[in-house]
Amino acid sequence: MTSLPDAAARTGAAPATVRLHPDDNVLIAPRAIMAGTVLEPGGPAACEDIPAGHKVASRTIAAGETIRKYGQIIGTALATIEPGAHVHVQNLGMGAHRQDYAFGADLRPLPPAETEARFRGYVRPSGRVGTRNFIGILTSVNCAGSVARFIAEAAERAGWLDAFPNVDGVVPIVHGTGCGMSGKGDGYETLFRTIAGYGHNPNFGAILMVGLGCEVMQIPDLIDRKALKDSARFRYMTIQQTGGTRATVEKGVAILRELAAEADRVGRESVPARHLSVGMQCGGSDGYSGFTANPALGVASDLLVRQGGITMLSETSEIYGAEHLLTRRAVDEPTGRRLVDLIEWWEDYTARNFGEMDNNPSPGNKRGGLTTILEKSLGAVAKAGTAPLSGVYRYGEPIDSPGLAFMDSPGYDPCSVTGQTASGANLIAFTTGRGSVSGYKPVPCIKLASNSEMYARMQEDMDVNCGDIVEGVPIAEKGREIFELMLRVASGEKTKSEAQGFGGVEFVPWQIGAVM
Repeated sequence: MTSLPDAAARTGAAPATVRLHPDDNVLIAPRAIMAGTVLEPGGPAACEDIPAGHKVASRTIAAGETIRKYGQIIGTALATIEPGAHVHVQNLGMGAHRQDYAFGADLRPLPPAETEARFRGYVRPSGRVGTRNFIGILTSVNCAGSVARFIAEAAERAGWLDAFPNVDGVVPIVHGTGCGMSGKGDGYETLFRTIAGYGHNPNFGAILMVGLGCEVMQIPDLIDRKALKDSARFRYMTIQQTGGTRATVEKGVAILRELAAEADRVGRESVPARHLSVGMQCGGSDGYSGFTANPALGVASDLLVRQGGITMLSETSEIYGAEHLLTRRAVDEPTGRRLVDLIEWWEDYTARNFGEMDNNPSPGNKRGGLTTILEKSLGAVAKAGTAPLSGVYRYGEPIDSPGLAFMDSPGYDPCSVTGQTASGANLIAFTTGRGSVSGYKPVPCIKLASNSEMYARMQEDMDVNCGDIVEGVPIAEKGREIFELMLRVASGEKTKSEAQGFGGVEFVPWQIGAVM
């Protein structure tokens, strides 16, 4: 792949277009191109205006011919495309595609880091390390959601939280399920893993669990099966047994004060970066994402893996068509096969629910220059860097082995991040081209802008501008910048989404199965 800085240096100025791979038959417009602009030295001129981030044909592409970007197939020409023409939804379709999974063929272990990176975190009795020290109010069912929020609001009004300087605040975790569902099967087990995973997430210094009492997701089941029994840091009650709303709020506030005192006993201390577990996401992607923010995050991912940390790639429906890039880096065939099994499950899942895997990209993605799910997936996988694929996990399944892991999830960002948090993520890194605004308490979220125009427009929401890669900043340098920001945020520096107060409505467990 030709890097953007190399292209700029060769021409002596910022190029009109970028060729991402020698085998590509489309070029990328890093800025809007007017008709008549020469696309590259010795190449054709644009025969129409090309929006920023979009694709333009570098030569004649015959109807039915495959179209390549990143050196990979992103679809098939629906009609003959002339040199200099805009390549997008009007002339590019999915077509048929087959992947060569070649398990482990491209496996290249990364060398250990030469120097140890460190951050200041909260060491838990389990040995895991938190980047934040919140008190959580978990709910087993939607029916307990309002009461959980009443408890949190009453605690904040009481004013005693200021007496516990090591506590970052109280986070009510509410959702829309927990009852009206089967008590067995994929749906129940997925929700069970999610709630239990939040109970074990190291960013919670203590937890109060609140239920209604008669729901399908019973608190005793959670306690017995997941050993949430540390009475100093974990307490629980049900509204029905406690005596109703008022009595539950009063008792809940009293319990929170006791939990705050316990959580406050733990302060930040210096620990190796191997204790970081970073969930990687992309949302509101655009045509820049795959060659600016995503590969820069991939560099940061490799740096953390070299330190012995964990990075998580997810969003199974958004690696569709690019999964072979991961199977070829799998540590062994069973690991690669597990990823293929997930892809096949998703093909069946979408088909029986009258959907299709190419329901992506979204309208916003398309306005940003993405056309097919293959193109979007190839760019999304760049977040995974070059590290071996060390493990493949179910949604919300605990991940505690170092390396690059894949966790199954939908492509819907809040739902995917919820699963990563349940799997143990203590930090989220989120790339966006259109400008996603969200945050995910108890886990801080770093927002990475893929283009400079959006970054300038939404600076209050974006932490890092990766759009300057187009201007010549090396991807490796930007990746190092992201990695160093991860260490600072893990040590307590607030992200833009934290400063805005996000995180109150982004707990979205994956609902599978019938609502009854």
